[in-house]
Amino acid sequence: MNVTETRVLQTQGMFRIAVASLAGTTIEFYDFYIYGTAAALVIGPVFFPAASATSQALNAFLTFGIAFLARPLGSALFGHFGDRVGRKATLVASLLVMGISTTLIGVLPGYDSLGTAAPAILCVLRFGQGIGLGGEWGGAALLATESAPAGRKAWFGMFPQLGPSIGFLFANGLFLLLLSALSDEQFKSWGWRLPFLASAPLVLIGLYVRMSLAETPAFARAMVTNRPVPVPLATLIRGYWRPLLQGSLSIVVCYTLFYISTVFALSYGVSALNISKESFLLLLCVAILFMVLATPISALLADRFGRRPVLLAGSATAALLGLQLPVLLDSGSTLGVLAFLVLALYVMGFTFAPLGALLPELFPTRVRYTGAVVAYNLGGVLGASLAPFAAQRFGSEGGLTWIGYYVSAAAIISFLSVVSMRETSNEDLSIFDLGSRGDACAPSNQADKKGAQL
Repeated sequence: MNVTETRVLQTQGMFRIAVASLAGTTIEFYDFYIYGTAAALVIGPVFFPAASATSQALNAFLTFGIAFLARPLGSALFGHFGDRVGRKATLVASLLVMGISTTLIGVLPGYDSLGTAAPAILCVLRFGQGIGLGGEWGGAALLATESAPAGRKAWFGMFPQLGPSIGFLFANGLFLLLLSALSDEQFKSWGWRLPFLASAPLVLIGLYVRMSLAETPAFARAMVTNRPVPVPLATLIRGYWRPLLQGSLSIVVCYTLFYISTVFALSYGVSALNISKESFLLLLCVAILFMVLATPISALLADRFGRRPVLLAGSATAALLGLQLPVLLDSGSTLGVLAFLVLALYVMGFTFAPLGALLPELFPTRVRYTGAVVAYNLGGVLGASLAPFAAQRFGSEGGLTWIGYYVSAAAIISFLSVVSMRETSNEDLSIFDLGSRGDACAPSNQADKKGAQL
Protein backbone atom coordinates (compact mmCIF):
# COMPACT_ATOMS: atom_id res chain seq x y z
CA MET A 1 0.00 0.00 0.00
CA ASN A 2 1.51 3.36 -1.02
CA VAL A 3 1.59 6.59 0.97
CA THR A 4 -1.44 8.10 -0.79
CA GLU A 5 -3.62 5.08 -0.07
CA THR A 6 -2.50 5.03 3.55
CA ARG A 7 -3.45 8.69 3.96
CA VAL A 8 -6.89 8.05 2.48
CA LEU A 9 -7.55 5.28 4.97
CA GLN A 10 -6.18 7.34 7.85
CA THR A 11 -8.35 10.31 6.88
CA GLN A 12 -11.60 8.45 6.40
CA GLY A 13 -11.11 5.48 8.63
CA MET A 14 -12.75 2.15 8.07
CA PHE A 15 -15.49 3.02 10.55
CA ARG A 16 -16.52 6.01 8.48
CA ILE A 17 -16.50 3.93 5.30
CA ALA A 18 -18.57 1.22 6.96
CA VAL A 19 -21.13 3.78 8.16
CA ALA A 20 -21.36 5.34 4.70
CA SER A 21 -21.92 1.99 2.97
CA LEU A 22 -24.46 0.92 5.61
CA ALA A 23 -26.37 4.22 5.56
CA GLY A 24 -26.74 4.25 1.78
CA THR A 25 -27.99 0.70 1.40
CA THR A 26 -30.33 1.12 4.39
CA ILE A 27 -31.98 4.16 2.81
CA GLU A 28 -32.15 2.64 -0.68
CA PHE A 29 -33.60 -0.64 0.54
CA TYR A 30 -36.02 1.16 2.85
CA ASP A 31 -37.34 2.95 -0.25
CA PHE A 32 -37.49 -0.31 -2.15
CA TYR A 33 -39.18 -2.35 0.57
CA ILE A 34 -41.93 0.09 1.43
CA TYR A 35 -43.27 -0.61 -2.04
CA GLY A 36 -43.26 -4.35 -1.35
CA THR A 37 -45.22 -3.85 1.89
CA ALA A 38 -47.60 -1.44 0.19
CA ALA A 39 -48.07 -3.90 -2.68
CA ALA A 40 -49.19 -6.56 -0.22
CA LEU A 41 -51.53 -4.19 1.64
CA VAL A 42 -52.88 -1.37 -0.51
CA ILE A 43 -51.39 -0.88 -4.01
CA GLY A 44 -53.97 -3.15 -5.71
CA PRO A 45 -57.13 -1.38 -4.46
CA VAL A 46 -55.64 2.13 -4.91
CA PHE A 47 -54.15 1.84 -8.40
CA PHE A 48 -56.21 -0.83 -10.17
CA PRO A 49 -59.91 -0.95 -11.07
CA ALA A 50 -62.29 -2.74 -8.74
CA ALA A 51 -62.28 -6.44 -9.56
CA SER A 52 -61.64 -9.57 -7.57
CA ALA A 53 -59.20 -9.27 -4.69
CA THR A 54 -57.00 -11.91 -6.34
CA SER A 55 -56.82 -9.90 -9.59
CA GLN A 56 -55.85 -6.75 -7.74
CA ALA A 57 -53.19 -8.63 -5.77
CA LEU A 58 -51.71 -10.14 -8.93
CA ASN A 59 -51.57 -6.71 -10.60
CA ALA A 60 -49.90 -5.22 -7.53
CA PHE A 61 -47.28 -7.99 -7.49
CA LEU A 62 -46.64 -7.50 -11.22
CA THR A 63 -45.81 -3.82 -10.61
CA PHE A 64 -43.59 -5.04 -7.77
CA GLY A 65 -41.65 -7.19 -10.24
CA ILE A 66 -41.09 -4.33 -12.70
CA ALA A 67 -38.32 -2.90 -10.55
CA PHE A 68 -36.38 -6.16 -10.70
CA LEU A 69 -36.50 -6.07 -14.49
CA ALA A 70 -35.12 -2.51 -14.35
CA ARG A 71 -32.32 -3.35 -11.94
CA PRO A 72 -30.00 -4.99 -14.54
CA LEU A 73 -30.40 -1.88 -16.71
CA GLY A 74 -29.54 0.28 -13.73
CA SER A 75 -26.57 -1.91 -12.96
CA ALA A 76 -25.26 -1.58 -16.53
CA LEU A 77 -25.78 2.19 -16.51
CA PHE A 78 -24.29 2.94 -13.11
CA GLY A 79 -21.68 0.22 -13.48
CA HIS A 80 -20.44 1.90 -16.66
CA PHE A 81 -19.88 5.21 -14.89
CA GLY A 82 -18.74 3.57 -11.67
CA ASP A 83 -15.88 1.88 -13.53
CA ARG A 84 -15.04 4.96 -15.60
CA VAL A 85 -15.75 7.93 -13.29
CA GLY A 86 -15.54 6.42 -9.83
CA ARG A 87 -17.50 4.79 -7.02
CA LYS A 88 -18.38 7.95 -5.08
CA ALA A 89 -20.11 9.98 -7.83
CA THR A 90 -22.10 6.97 -9.00
CA LEU A 91 -23.35 6.18 -5.50
CA VAL A 92 -24.59 9.76 -5.13
CA ALA A 93 -26.46 9.56 -8.45
CA SER A 94 -28.11 6.21 -7.64
CA LEU A 95 -29.36 7.55 -4.31
CA LEU A 96 -30.90 10.58 -6.04
CA VAL A 97 -32.73 8.45 -8.64
CA MET A 98 -34.17 6.19 -5.97
CA GLY A 99 -35.20 9.07 -3.69
CA ILE A 100 -36.99 11.04 -6.42
CA SER A 101 -38.87 7.98 -7.70
CA THR A 102 -39.97 6.95 -4.20
CA THR A 103 -41.13 10.41 -3.17
CA LEU A 104 -43.19 10.81 -6.35
CA ILE A 105 -45.00 7.51 -5.66
CA GLY A 106 -46.06 9.08 -2.37
CA VAL A 107 -47.89 11.92 -4.15
CA LEU A 108 -49.26 9.96 -7.14
CA PRO A 109 -53.10 10.00 -7.32
CA GLY A 110 -54.86 6.65 -7.55
CA TYR A 111 -57.07 5.01 -10.18
CA ASP A 112 -60.19 6.86 -9.02
CA SER A 113 -58.54 10.20 -9.89
CA LEU A 114 -56.37 9.44 -12.94
CA GLY A 115 -57.89 6.29 -14.36
CA THR A 116 -55.54 4.04 -16.32
CA ALA A 117 -52.84 6.74 -16.22
CA ALA A 118 -52.35 6.05 -12.51
CA PRO A 119 -51.03 2.47 -12.84
CA ALA A 120 -49.04 3.50 -15.94
CA ILE A 121 -47.22 6.27 -14.04
CA LEU A 122 -46.81 3.95 -11.06
CA CYS A 123 -45.01 1.45 -13.30
CA VAL A 124 -42.67 4.18 -14.57
CA LEU A 125 -41.80 5.26 -11.02
CA ARG A 126 -41.35 1.67 -9.90
CA PHE A 127 -39.04 1.24 -12.88
CA GLY A 128 -37.11 4.28 -11.62
CA GLN A 129 -36.74 2.63 -8.22
CA GLY A 130 -35.26 -0.39 -9.93
CA ILE A 131 -32.82 1.75 -11.91
CA GLY A 132 -31.64 3.49 -8.73
CA LEU A 133 -31.22 0.32 -6.72
CA GLY A 134 -29.51 -1.34 -9.67
CA GLY A 135 -26.46 0.85 -9.19
CA GLU A 136 -26.51 1.08 -5.41
CA TRP A 137 -25.45 -2.23 -3.96
CA GLY A 138 -22.30 -2.80 -5.99
CA GLY A 139 -20.95 0.66 -5.27
CA ALA A 140 -21.59 0.30 -1.55
CA ALA A 141 -19.97 -3.15 -1.50
CA LEU A 142 -16.92 -1.87 -3.39
CA LEU A 143 -16.66 1.13 -1.10
CA ALA A 144 -16.26 -1.30 1.81
CA THR A 145 -14.30 -4.19 0.29
CA GLU A 146 -11.82 -2.16 -1.78
CA SER A 147 -10.82 -0.29 1.38
CA ALA A 148 -10.84 -3.28 3.75
CA PRO A 149 -7.62 -4.74 5.22
CA ALA A 150 -6.50 -8.23 4.21
CA GLY A 151 -8.49 -11.01 5.82
CA ARG A 152 -11.39 -8.68 6.72
CA LYS A 153 -13.13 -8.16 3.39
CA ALA A 154 -16.16 -10.27 4.27
CA TRP A 155 -16.49 -8.46 7.59
CA PHE A 156 -16.46 -4.99 6.06
CA GLY A 157 -18.41 -6.21 3.03
CA MET A 158 -21.05 -7.23 5.56
CA PHE A 159 -22.05 -3.62 6.31
CA PRO A 160 -23.80 -3.05 2.96
CA GLN A 161 -25.48 -6.42 3.55
CA LEU A 162 -26.95 -5.15 6.82
CA GLY A 163 -28.65 -2.32 4.94
CA PRO A 164 -31.47 -4.46 3.47
CA SER A 165 -32.49 -5.93 6.83
CA ILE A 166 -32.33 -2.59 8.66
CA GLY A 167 -34.16 -0.86 5.81
CA PHE A 168 -36.81 -3.57 5.91
CA LEU A 169 -37.16 -3.17 9.68
CA PHE A 170 -37.64 0.59 9.30
CA ALA A 171 -40.15 0.12 6.48
CA ASN A 172 -42.27 -2.47 8.23
CA GLY A 173 -41.95 -0.71 11.58
CA LEU A 174 -43.31 2.50 10.08
CA PHE A 175 -46.19 0.68 8.39
CA LEU A 176 -46.94 -1.09 11.66
CA LEU A 177 -47.01 2.24 13.49
CA LEU A 178 -49.36 3.75 10.91
CA LEU A 179 -51.72 0.78 10.93
CA SER A 180 -51.90 0.98 14.70
CA ALA A 181 -52.46 4.75 14.83
CA LEU A 182 -54.86 5.17 11.88
CA SER A 183 -58.21 3.72 10.97
CA ASP A 184 -58.36 1.38 7.99
CA GLU A 185 -60.01 4.11 5.93
CA GLN A 186 -57.37 6.69 6.86
CA PHE A 187 -54.56 4.27 6.05
CA LYS A 188 -55.97 3.41 2.62
CA SER A 189 -56.78 7.05 1.86
CA TRP A 190 -53.49 8.76 2.75
CA GLY A 191 -51.59 7.01 5.54
CA TRP A 192 -49.79 4.55 3.26
CA ARG A 193 -48.19 7.51 1.45
CA LEU A 194 -46.25 8.76 4.49
CA PRO A 195 -43.44 6.14 4.30
CA PHE A 196 -42.83 7.15 0.67
CA LEU A 197 -42.72 10.86 1.54
CA ALA A 198 -40.30 10.12 4.40
CA SER A 199 -37.78 9.09 1.74
CA ALA A 200 -36.92 12.71 0.93
CA PRO A 201 -35.22 13.66 4.24
CA LEU A 202 -33.56 10.25 4.47
CA VAL A 203 -32.00 10.68 1.03
CA LEU A 204 -30.66 14.09 2.01
CA ILE A 205 -28.94 12.48 5.01
CA GLY A 206 -27.46 9.79 2.77
CA LEU A 207 -26.18 12.35 0.29
CA TYR A 208 -24.48 14.30 3.07
CA VAL A 209 -22.68 11.17 4.29
CA ARG A 210 -21.52 10.11 0.85
CA MET A 211 -20.42 13.49 -0.43
CA SER A 212 -17.79 13.63 2.32
CA LEU A 213 -15.99 10.47 1.16
CA ALA A 214 -12.96 10.13 -1.10
CA GLU A 215 -12.52 7.56 -3.90
CA THR A 216 -11.53 3.99 -2.97
CA PRO A 217 -7.78 3.23 -3.04
CA ALA A 218 -8.16 0.29 -5.45
CA PHE A 219 -10.01 2.38 -8.02
CA ALA A 220 -7.59 5.31 -7.65
CA ARG A 221 -4.65 2.93 -8.30
CA ALA A 222 -6.38 1.36 -11.29
CA MET A 223 -6.89 4.78 -12.89
CA VAL A 224 -3.18 5.56 -12.49
CA THR A 225 -1.83 2.25 -13.79
CA ASN A 226 -4.46 1.48 -16.45
CA ARG A 227 -6.71 3.35 -18.85
CA PRO A 228 -10.45 3.09 -18.10
CA VAL A 229 -12.22 0.38 -20.09
CA PRO A 230 -14.26 2.14 -22.87
CA VAL A 231 -17.35 -0.07 -22.42
CA PRO A 232 -17.07 -2.07 -19.16
CA LEU A 233 -20.17 -4.15 -19.88
CA ALA A 234 -18.79 -5.35 -23.22
CA THR A 235 -15.45 -6.24 -21.62
CA LEU A 236 -17.27 -8.01 -18.81
CA ILE A 237 -19.39 -10.16 -21.11
CA ARG A 238 -16.48 -10.94 -23.44
CA GLY A 239 -13.91 -11.82 -20.82
CA TYR A 240 -15.77 -12.59 -17.59
CA TRP A 241 -19.07 -14.20 -18.58
CA ARG A 242 -18.42 -17.28 -16.44
CA PRO A 243 -18.00 -15.52 -13.06
CA LEU A 244 -20.88 -13.23 -14.08
CA LEU A 245 -23.16 -16.23 -14.51
CA GLN A 246 -21.88 -17.92 -11.36
CA GLY A 247 -22.35 -14.77 -9.29
CA SER A 248 -25.89 -14.24 -10.61
CA LEU A 249 -27.01 -17.77 -9.82
CA SER A 250 -25.36 -17.78 -6.39
CA ILE A 251 -27.74 -15.07 -5.16
CA VAL A 252 -31.00 -16.59 -6.46
CA VAL A 253 -31.72 -18.38 -3.18
CA CYS A 254 -31.33 -15.18 -1.15
CA TYR A 255 -33.90 -13.24 -3.12
CA THR A 256 -36.35 -16.13 -3.34
CA LEU A 257 -36.23 -16.74 0.40
CA PHE A 258 -36.59 -13.08 1.25
CA TYR A 259 -39.54 -12.22 -0.94
CA ILE A 260 -41.44 -15.44 -0.33
CA SER A 261 -41.09 -14.93 3.44
CA THR A 262 -41.99 -11.24 3.36
CA VAL A 263 -44.12 -10.02 0.46
CA PHE A 264 -45.95 -13.27 -0.33
CA ALA A 265 -46.17 -14.46 3.27
CA LEU A 266 -47.61 -11.10 4.34
CA SER A 267 -50.30 -11.26 1.67
CA TYR A 268 -51.05 -14.93 2.41
CA GLY A 269 -51.08 -14.47 6.17
CA VAL A 270 -53.55 -11.59 6.00
CA SER A 271 -55.88 -13.02 3.32
CA ALA A 272 -55.75 -16.79 3.90
CA LEU A 273 -54.75 -17.18 7.55
CA ASN A 274 -56.77 -14.19 8.74
CA ILE A 275 -53.87 -12.76 10.71
CA SER A 276 -54.29 -9.01 11.14
CA LYS A 277 -51.97 -6.71 9.19
CA GLU A 278 -50.56 -5.31 12.43
CA SER A 279 -49.86 -8.76 13.88
CA PHE A 280 -48.14 -10.04 10.77
CA LEU A 281 -45.98 -6.94 10.42
CA LEU A 282 -44.96 -7.39 14.05
CA LEU A 283 -44.00 -11.01 13.31
CA LEU A 284 -41.87 -9.82 10.40
CA CYS A 285 -40.17 -7.18 12.54
CA VAL A 286 -39.24 -9.88 15.06
CA ALA A 287 -38.06 -12.29 12.35
CA ILE A 288 -35.92 -9.70 10.57
CA LEU A 289 -33.84 -9.36 13.73
CA PHE A 290 -32.63 -12.90 13.10
CA MET A 291 -31.50 -11.88 9.62
CA VAL A 292 -29.55 -9.05 11.26
CA LEU A 293 -28.04 -11.58 13.70
CA ALA A 294 -27.06 -14.03 10.95
CA THR A 295 -25.25 -11.41 8.86
CA PRO A 296 -22.17 -10.74 11.06
CA ILE A 297 -21.96 -14.42 12.10
CA SER A 298 -21.82 -15.50 8.46
CA ALA A 299 -19.30 -12.75 7.58
CA LEU A 300 -16.93 -13.87 10.35
CA LEU A 301 -17.20 -17.47 9.17
CA ALA A 302 -16.60 -16.42 5.56
CA ASP A 303 -13.36 -14.68 6.54
CA ARG A 304 -12.30 -17.64 8.66
CA PHE A 305 -13.22 -20.60 6.42
CA GLY A 306 -13.83 -19.04 3.00
CA ARG A 307 -16.88 -17.92 1.02
CA ARG A 308 -17.77 -21.27 -0.57
CA PRO A 309 -18.26 -23.41 2.58
CA VAL A 310 -20.57 -20.81 4.14
CA LEU A 311 -22.65 -20.36 1.00
CA LEU A 312 -22.92 -24.10 0.40
CA ALA A 313 -24.13 -24.68 3.95
CA GLY A 314 -26.69 -21.86 3.64
CA SER A 315 -28.05 -23.08 0.29
CA ALA A 316 -28.38 -26.67 1.52
CA THR A 317 -30.29 -25.48 4.59
CA ALA A 318 -32.58 -23.35 2.41
CA ALA A 319 -33.41 -26.40 0.25
CA LEU A 320 -34.50 -28.32 3.35
CA LEU A 321 -36.47 -25.34 4.63
CA GLY A 322 -38.46 -25.17 1.41
CA LEU A 323 -39.80 -28.65 2.13
CA GLN A 324 -40.98 -27.48 5.54
CA LEU A 325 -42.70 -24.34 4.21
CA PRO A 326 -46.22 -25.81 3.93
CA VAL A 327 -45.96 -27.43 7.37
CA LEU A 328 -44.99 -24.21 9.13
CA LEU A 329 -46.75 -21.50 7.13
CA ASP A 330 -50.11 -23.29 6.95
CA SER A 331 -50.01 -24.69 10.47
CA GLY A 332 -52.76 -22.37 11.66
CA SER A 333 -50.51 -21.44 14.55
CA THR A 334 -49.00 -18.00 14.95
CA LEU A 335 -45.98 -19.70 16.50
CA GLY A 336 -45.59 -21.91 13.42
CA VAL A 337 -45.76 -18.90 11.09
CA LEU A 338 -43.21 -17.06 13.22
CA ALA A 339 -40.93 -20.12 13.15
CA PHE A 340 -41.02 -20.15 9.34
CA LEU A 341 -40.30 -16.43 9.11
CA VAL A 342 -37.43 -16.64 11.61
CA LEU A 343 -35.82 -19.63 9.89
CA ALA A 344 -36.26 -18.23 6.38
CA LEU A 345 -34.83 -14.81 7.21
CA TYR A 346 -31.98 -16.23 9.30
CA VAL A 347 -30.93 -18.50 6.41
CA MET A 348 -31.36 -15.58 4.02
CA GLY A 349 -28.99 -13.44 6.10
CA PHE A 350 -26.53 -16.32 6.37
CA THR A 351 -26.35 -16.79 2.60
CA PHE A 352 -26.48 -13.05 1.87
CA ALA A 353 -23.61 -11.77 4.01
CA PRO A 354 -20.62 -13.38 2.17
CA LEU A 355 -21.83 -12.02 -1.18
CA GLY A 356 -20.73 -8.52 -0.19
CA ALA A 357 -17.16 -9.76 -0.53
CA LEU A 358 -17.60 -12.61 -3.00
CA LEU A 359 -19.15 -10.74 -5.93
CA PRO A 360 -16.53 -7.93 -6.00
CA GLU A 361 -13.79 -10.58 -5.66
CA LEU A 362 -14.93 -12.28 -8.86
CA PHE A 363 -13.97 -9.32 -11.08
CA PRO A 364 -10.91 -7.12 -11.74
CA THR A 365 -10.90 -3.48 -10.63
CA ARG A 366 -11.70 -1.80 -13.96
CA VAL A 367 -14.90 -3.84 -14.49
CA ARG A 368 -15.59 -4.66 -10.84
CA TYR A 369 -18.44 -2.20 -10.35
CA THR A 370 -20.20 -3.40 -13.49
CA GLY A 371 -19.53 -7.06 -12.77
CA ALA A 372 -20.69 -6.95 -9.15
CA VAL A 373 -23.91 -4.99 -9.77
CA VAL A 374 -24.88 -6.88 -12.93
CA ALA A 375 -24.40 -10.24 -11.18
CA TYR A 376 -26.27 -9.02 -8.12
CA ASN A 377 -29.23 -7.67 -10.07
CA LEU A 378 -29.48 -10.53 -12.55
CA GLY A 379 -29.77 -12.72 -9.48
CA GLY A 380 -32.58 -10.42 -8.37
CA VAL A 381 -34.43 -10.89 -11.64
CA LEU A 382 -34.11 -14.66 -11.42
CA GLY A 383 -34.81 -14.96 -7.71
CA ALA A 384 -37.26 -12.22 -6.83
CA SER A 385 -38.97 -10.45 -9.73
CA LEU A 386 -41.65 -13.10 -10.11
CA ALA A 387 -41.37 -14.77 -6.70
CA PRO A 388 -44.49 -13.20 -5.09
CA PHE A 389 -46.47 -13.53 -8.34
CA ALA A 390 -45.38 -17.15 -8.88
CA ALA A 391 -46.09 -17.99 -5.25
CA GLN A 392 -49.56 -16.45 -5.55
CA ARG A 393 -50.27 -18.63 -8.59
CA PHE A 394 -48.76 -21.77 -7.07
CA GLY A 395 -50.68 -21.18 -3.86
CA SER A 396 -54.02 -20.82 -5.65
CA GLU A 397 -53.52 -23.73 -8.05
CA GLY A 398 -51.24 -26.25 -6.33
CA GLY A 399 -51.08 -25.24 -2.69
CA LEU A 400 -48.18 -24.32 -0.44
CA THR A 401 -46.32 -27.54 -1.22
CA TRP A 402 -45.50 -26.23 -4.69
CA ILE A 403 -44.28 -22.96 -3.23
CA GLY A 404 -41.96 -25.00 -1.02
CA TYR A 405 -40.64 -26.81 -4.08
CA TYR A 406 -40.08 -23.42 -5.71
CA VAL A 407 -37.89 -22.32 -2.78
CA SER A 408 -35.97 -25.62 -2.77
CA ALA A 409 -35.34 -25.40 -6.52
CA ALA A 410 -33.89 -21.89 -6.11
CA ALA A 411 -31.63 -23.17 -3.33
CA ILE A 412 -30.35 -26.05 -5.48
CA ILE A 413 -29.55 -23.63 -8.32
CA SER A 414 -27.45 -21.46 -5.99
CA PHE A 415 -25.79 -24.51 -4.42
CA LEU A 416 -24.64 -25.82 -7.81
CA SER A 417 -23.42 -22.39 -8.83
CA VAL A 418 -21.24 -22.07 -5.73
CA VAL A 419 -19.90 -25.60 -6.25
CA SER A 420 -18.61 -24.49 -9.67
CA MET A 421 -16.84 -21.41 -8.28
CA ARG A 422 -13.27 -20.88 -7.20
CA GLU A 423 -12.60 -19.73 -3.63
CA THR A 424 -12.01 -15.97 -3.62
CA SER A 425 -11.19 -15.21 0.04
CA ASN A 426 -7.47 -14.79 -0.69
CA GLU A 427 -8.01 -12.46 -3.67
CA ASP A 428 -6.12 -9.16 -3.35
CA LEU A 429 -8.45 -6.54 -4.81
CA SER A 430 -5.67 -3.96 -5.11
CA ILE A 431 -3.72 -6.02 -7.66
CA PHE A 432 -6.41 -8.19 -9.28
CA ASP A 433 -6.81 -6.28 -12.53
CA LEU A 434 -7.10 -6.88 -16.25
CA GLY A 435 -4.14 -8.80 -17.54
CA SER A 436 -3.19 -10.34 -14.20
CA ARG A 437 -4.44 -13.72 -15.40
CA GLY A 438 -3.52 -13.57 -19.06
CA ASP A 439 -7.05 -12.67 -20.15
CA ALA A 440 -7.83 -11.93 -23.77
CA CYS A 441 -8.59 -8.34 -22.77
CA ALA A 442 -5.23 -7.76 -21.11
CA PRO A 443 -3.62 -4.30 -21.25
CA SER A 444 -1.88 -3.68 -24.55
CA ASN A 445 0.94 -1.34 -23.57
CA GLN A 446 3.89 -1.88 -21.29
CA ALA A 447 2.76 0.65 -18.71
CA ASP A 448 -0.57 -1.10 -18.32
CA LYS A 449 1.13 -4.47 -18.07
CA LYS A 450 3.46 -3.21 -15.39
CA GLY A 451 0.54 -1.69 -13.48
CA ALA A 452 -1.46 -4.89 -13.67
CA GLN A 453 1.44 -6.79 -12.11
CA LEU A 454 2.04 -4.42 -9.18
